[in-house]
Amino acid sequence: MSVHKKKVKSGIVWWYVFDARGSGRDGRHRIKKSGFLTKKEASDAETHRRVEEEHKAILAKAGSGVAAAPPKTLAMLLEAFFAQHVDEKLAPKTRERYREMVSRLDPELLGKPLAEVTALHLNREWGRLLKSGGRHHRTKAARPFSAQTVRGIARVVSSAFSRAIRWGLIATNPVSNSEPPIPKKHEGVALLPSEQELLIQSATSPWCLATLLELNAATGARRGELLALRWSDIDAGDIVIARSLTQTRLGGLEFKGTKTGAPRRVNLPESVLVPLEVHRKTQNKFHQQFGSDYRADLDLIFANPDGTPLKPDSISVAVTKLCRKLKLPKGASLHSLRHTHGSILLANGQDLPTVSKRLGHASIRTTADIYAHAMRGADQEAAKRWDDYMQRARRTLSTAGTNPQKDVQ
Repeated sequence: MSVHKKKVKSGIVWWYVFDARGSGRDGRHRIKKSGFLTKKEASDAETHRRVEEEHKAILAKAGSGVAAAPPKTLAMLLEAFFAQHVDEKLAPKTRERYREMVSRLDPELLGKPLAEVTALHLNREWGRLLKSGGRHHRTKAARPFSAQTVRGIARVVSSAFSRAIRWGLIATNPVSNSEPPIPKKHEGVALLPSEQELLIQSATSPWCLATLLELNAATGARRGELLALRWSDIDAGDIVIARSLTQTRLGGLEFKGTKTGAPRRVNLPESVLVPLEVHRKTQNKFHQQFGSDYRADLDLIFANPDGTPLKPDSISVAVTKLCRKLKLPKGASLHSLRHTHGSILLANGQDLPTVSKRLGHASIRTTADIYAHAMRGADQEAAKRWDDYMQRARRTLSTAGTNPQKDVQ
């Protein structure tokens, strides 16, 4: 039996071990993993890993050249999809997220021949994922996946099947006739001006966080875009956003293009120029302290004291914790400042195309859908404007000597 248990201080944990085909002396290598709370959990994990290793071996045996055999199962199709499309064209963070998604698919479904996968099979899988697709971070126990996560998995699988149609492997996409769950729409959290100011004034760690938040609030830039900014990107009162910093799960950092793939110029409000200058003077002191060890070549506006890039995930965690400490609205985060920027501009009459361009959206519709209704209090303002208008109208009618009720009769 490949599943075993052992006693530890906290109780009993389960683990699995098996030999898979690989590069060892006898053509095999040992796979071992522990930390499971139940025998079933360890057994399920082992089954999933065996399928993964088996398909890796099949793909390796089939070869990867132009004359390699085409994929025959869903698992093999996904590997080909990643090799031919995802790994070549998508950002590291996106590749990592896609692989994490498909790793949750049922091993039996992954092993089915492409032509035998039906919409019914997929509907069953969406239901299973909704009930127990995830794992708790600490206990590793099964937990439900959100409708949004399951729908994301369905999109990846659908993209793989669409490629299979292009490649002439199948005739139809079974995901098209399946029914992945429809997630509830969640409006982005936008902060009131007082809440935004409190957040900025309370930010102390890391050393540059307050200025980063101020620039975020003033420009609506994305997290990765802010952390990739260089001093050389500031030009005549504008900031040129041409790249983004991304972080993978293993902590790797990489600069890449913007989300739309195109750079954009964003005018800097005068209110942010003074804080930026103060920030630069502080950074120059760090440069002097570190001397030749300082990463001046990166020219980053927001960086560690030695000039190296900040980790995007760490910044997000720091801001989220601060939002909770300050008891800001539930769901408030670093991204809330971006929502706030767009919402305030729209609520104060700025035209939609300008806001969309400033935020770097590929579509004006995206701006309208996400930000037009994000500002809390906007509906109350609309009601107040209605009352103001009607009061003015009634005064006009009264001055003119018109009786609305008599007119109706």
